[in-house]
Amino acid sequence: MAIKISKMNTSKGNIQYHISGSGGPPIVLLNGGSGPIEGWMKILPRLAESAAVFAYNRLGVAGSDKPREPQDGLTIVETLREALKTAGLEPPFLLVGHSLGGLYANLYARLYPHEAAGVVFLEASHPKDLSLDQYQGKAIKTINKMFSMFDSFSSHKQFNEVHFVKKTAEQIRAIGHFPDIPVYVITGGKESRMMPEIVRQKRLEHQLELLSLTRSGKHITAGSSGHFPQLSEPDVVIGAIKDCIRQISSTKL
Repeated sequence: MAIKISKMNTSKGNIQYHISGSGGPPIVLLNGGSGPIEGWMKILPRLAESAAVFAYNRLGVAGSDKPREPQDGLTIVETLREALKTAGLEPPFLLVGHSLGGLYANLYARLYPHEAAGVVFLEASHPKDLSLDQYQGKAIKTINKMFSMFDSFSSHKQFNEVHFVKKTAEQIRAIGHFPDIPVYVITGGKESRMMPEIVRQKRLEHQLELLSLTRSGKHITAGSSGHFPQLSEPDVVIGAIKDCIRQISSTKL
């Protein structure tokens, strides 16, 4: 099923977005690094059957405008809040962050605790993941440096979010408090040939640490998935999100 993509103007530039469904809490889908809306196509329509769902391409991704300033976490969160308001969605939101999007969901909940009803961390990045570079092979390090070098030659790519992950992690650490809201952590259980085993284990440890952010945490393993459970096991992801919504509803009673 194709996802209808619209465009809206924000103070930082035009962004592509999709909104469908109704009901609360509204679900906000946060893509992984440079990932497009289409990455949610297997779960978005089904989620929209029971709740309002918002997805978007951040500045510099797909058909959204190129960024004119550094895309660190604070900047991204403020642009997202503006977009949600323009789209007519009212908080609190259920934030679903995949990969790098997990950092933005983490930061959003800390900055605006009353606007976050819950967070689903989907194969999410953790601030501690920055330390994993020491375990990567020389080939992967060289490739990463090459991409960074070529990006610096472009006036807009120098502002790409991937260059400001360290700053985003620092912004998260600077805000010690995380709200006591339901937190679900979904991890892929499948090994990756591209990722050394020690890196995979460390990433898993870091993801499980996210459960300690709240008293209402739950871990779910997508056993047949790697880094993209929303594509390989959509039922698992949909089930976790709906379960989180039920937990959110029960805490209001």
